[in-house]
Amino acid sequence: MGRGKLRIYLGAAPGVGKTYAMLSEAHRRIERGTDCVVAFVEHHGRPRTEVMLHGLEQIPRRELAYRDTVFTEMDVDAVLARRPRVALVDELAHTNVPGSRNDKRWQDVEELLTAGIDVISTVNIQHLESLGDVVESITGVRQRETVPDEVVRRADQIELVDMSPQALRRRMAHGNIYQPDKVDAALSNYFRPGNLTALRELALLWVADRVDEYLNAYRSEHQVSKIWGSRERIVVGLTGGPEGRTLIRRAVRLAEKGAGGEVMAVYIARSDGLTSASPKELTVQRTLVEDLGGTFHHVVGDDVPAALLAFARGVNATQIVLGVSRRRSWQYVFGPGVGATVARESGPDLDVHLITHDEAGKGRGLPVARGARLGRARMVWGWLVGTAGPLLLALLLANVETDLGLANDMLLFLSLTVAAALLGGLLPALAAAVLGSLLLNWFFTPPLHTLTVDDPTNIVAIAVFIGVAVAVASVVDLAARRTQQAARLRAESEILSFLAGSVLRGETSLEALLERVRETFGMESVALLERGSEVDPWTCAGSVGPRQVDRPEAADVDMPVGDHMALALSGRVLPAEDRRVLAAFAAQAAVVLDRRRLRQEADQAKELAEGNRIRTALLAAVSHDLRTPLAGIKASVSSLRSDDVAWSREDEAELLAGIEEGADRLDHLVGNLLDMSRLQTGTVSTLIREIDLDEVVPMALVGVPEGSVGLEIPESLPMVAVDPGLLERAVANVVENAVKYSPPGTPVQVSASALGARVEVRVTDRGPGVPDEAKDRIFAPFQRHGDAPRGTGVGLGLAVARGFAEAMGGTLDAEDTPGGGLTMVLTVRAAEQPSGPGTDPPVAPSGADTSASGAGSASAATSAAPAAASPTAGAGSVAGEGSSADTSTPGAGTAPEGTSAPVAASTAAGTSVPADTASPARTAARSDAAARSDAAVRSDAAGSAERRTT
Repeated sequence: MGRGKLRIYLGAAPGVGKTYAMLSEAHRRIERGTDCVVAFVEHHGRPRTEVMLHGLEQIPRRELAYRDTVFTEMDVDAVLARRPRVALVDELAHTNVPGSRNDKRWQDVEELLTAGIDVISTVNIQHLESLGDVVESITGVRQRETVPDEVVRRADQIELVDMSPQALRRRMAHGNIYQPDKVDAALSNYFRPGNLTALRELALLWVADRVDEYLNAYRSEHQVSKIWGSRERIVVGLTGGPEGRTLIRRAVRLAEKGAGGEVMAVYIARSDGLTSASPKELTVQRTLVEDLGGTFHHVVGDDVPAALLAFARGVNATQIVLGVSRRRSWQYVFGPGVGATVARESGPDLDVHLITHDEAGKGRGLPVARGARLGRARMVWGWLVGTAGPLLLALLLANVETDLGLANDMLLFLSLTVAAALLGGLLPALAAAVLGSLLLNWFFTPPLHTLTVDDPTNIVAIAVFIGVAVAVASVVDLAARRTQQAARLRAESEILSFLAGSVLRGETSLEALLERVRETFGMESVALLERGSEVDPWTCAGSVGPRQVDRPEAADVDMPVGDHMALALSGRVLPAEDRRVLAAFAAQAAVVLDRRRLRQEADQAKELAEGNRIRTALLAAVSHDLRTPLAGIKASVSSLRSDDVAWSREDEAELLAGIEEGADRLDHLVGNLLDMSRLQTGTVSTLIREIDLDEVVPMALVGVPEGSVGLEIPESLPMVAVDPGLLERAVANVVENAVKYSPPGTPVQVSASALGARVEVRVTDRGPGVPDEAKDRIFAPFQRHGDAPRGTGVGLGLAVARGFAEAMGGTLDAEDTPGGGLTMVLTVRAAEQPSGPGTDPPVAPSGADTSASGAGSASAATSAAPAAASPTAGAGSVAGEGSSADTSTPGAGTAPEGTSAPVAASTAAGTSVPADTASPARTAARSDAAARSDAAVRSDAAGSAERRTT
């Protein structure tokens, strides 16, 4: 079975009578014996519409519950099961209740049509998708229920249900559309006379366009070439001359005299690409006709009158507007002209208007000098051969004793004419032909040395010589010009291919494009100028070259790009044929400028979006991660201050421990937030110093749970060039994160090793690990991997650690731990080792107990115990700004200034051994480095205090 047919009743506004007309059509079809049912019709409480439903079979509706309310929709399955010949479906743009078979009612209609059921439906003009913005600007109401234009356009029949605004308002006032309590509001808002008039015009124009499409399809199907004047269509013939603007304005005035008039400007170009039209003038005329509501068309044809008439008949035009010819009177000898030919061959169904203008009868202007195409040197040689060549040949032949005969003499002179044509073009060849004929007559035609000819055959021979010479010269000149034009077109095609390639590659360098323009046309400077309006000054969007211009009028060549942009070139005046390629460059420059600005706007929007995301995450952190410890502190303090309860010493200690824990958590959180803000604003300053890792890393482990970290730093490691405070914070955040995700009873291992000029600090855990696709994402601010609870932090630790590492010229990356888990690799620069005796890496004495295990390294199975704060490790750092690693432990001794403080490593047996057990040579090197940097330490401490104050 074939597809069903769709008939739509289109209205300008609710209440015009669409549903009433549809029901009337249903009664007519039932009277003719057609099986017609009501699939869905909503009468909206209108009595006259409800009466029309009597006598029509109605398919029961389907009930759907949505948000505790029961709605009714069309039952598509019931209609398909009933299979009527015609189904009535009201409100084509309706949105179905969630849970229905389809989202939109027009999709239900498509199913019925596919099943072979004819459908009659209704829709208002404001529900068409393409007119949503227009209707909103008119009525101020955005239509949420829309139907695609293509669905309505594919309808087999569209019938407009029209009603004047006054009649519709009277119907509204009588209560025939809305309930009485809604009439006043409707009449003063949506149903205002202006709104109804605009909607009515939209409906009429939309239907008129569809009728025009049907008409064109019918004419094409039945091959109708005769013009049917159903609508005024005016074709304007343009030549690229200055009179085109006058013709366009005149055609627009003619179109305005009749309703729905249409103006189409057409330019006929020859197929060989040769044209005398000005590209700049054609661009201006195209802009003018489009601004006036018309369209511009470019047609290729060698016979201009025939091509113009074929175009006019193809678009079903009713009038043609042409300008009076610019040719002078004597030029009509070569033909009647385009205007006269079009008027003669147009026929009775096509009117031709010849419009006078200021350029009429002034001539088309001299053509471009052909010599300019051949080059100055070739022109000089052509004239030399065409003038001096015949004289020299005549002297040579006159002094030769042997008579070659008149025929051979003519062939020799003809060869000079061909040579002159090859070198200099037509004019030197004509000069050679005329001079050669005179010399032949004077020296070689009896009687000699006179211009008279006795033998009539010689007269014929000289005339044939002149004719052949002129013909050959014309052909050779034409071939030379065609070759030059082909080469030029090839160069133009290469340039245009380059432009097309740059568009496809997405190149956005405006300066590179302007430099290409300067090189291509041999200019001194090129600038792209723009302005906001006609009264604003010109500004330079981009330029290359030494001599720049600030306005198009000051340039040697200017190419407009739209209304408020121009490409200005300085150096020389370009010929007209070069402006076509220049126009392509100008358009590409405008595209590049727009693309660059769009990219900048996109980057700004991206930055704003990132800032909004961070602000949102920050608010979330403040709302939860800050309030939770504050609430705990508040509860503990309130309990301690309460006089109603007598707290024991154990209870007070527990409450104080909770207060301290909450304060530490707040301190850590605020420190990370401050650090992240400084990193994003670029205000983190680094104080790079040479220092040993075993003076910094143990300080970063202060504060982690006892027994949760194992430390292994070889004594042979070189010193590193870092900011001690930033390195301590970075290691502390990484270790804290590793401890958080490491399984209970499995310590995190912190180790270090040297790789060339870099030193790696590896923090290894045996936790769940991180997938490869998420390894970079975990370093983004406010990121928690997996299902980490909110109470574990705001997701700033790793972001701050990577930011500090990069600020010191290092890196922080994540790797998989063999056997399961995650390894954080912090890489920093090694310090330059001074050359000389006693500076080689020291070796521990044999048998020296340098660690709890005797392995020659400062290792521990558990966490580093609190140690004295070293000024070397703490100077110039931001450790005091919310760091989780406390740099001063109560009760610990203070090392003298300029020396290293030993850090005690707690072993599994609970004994302490010095972590810094370097050899005497290494200790001397450290002391020497500390002494050399004493002044730097004082400066760093001052800088650290200043940053803390900030």
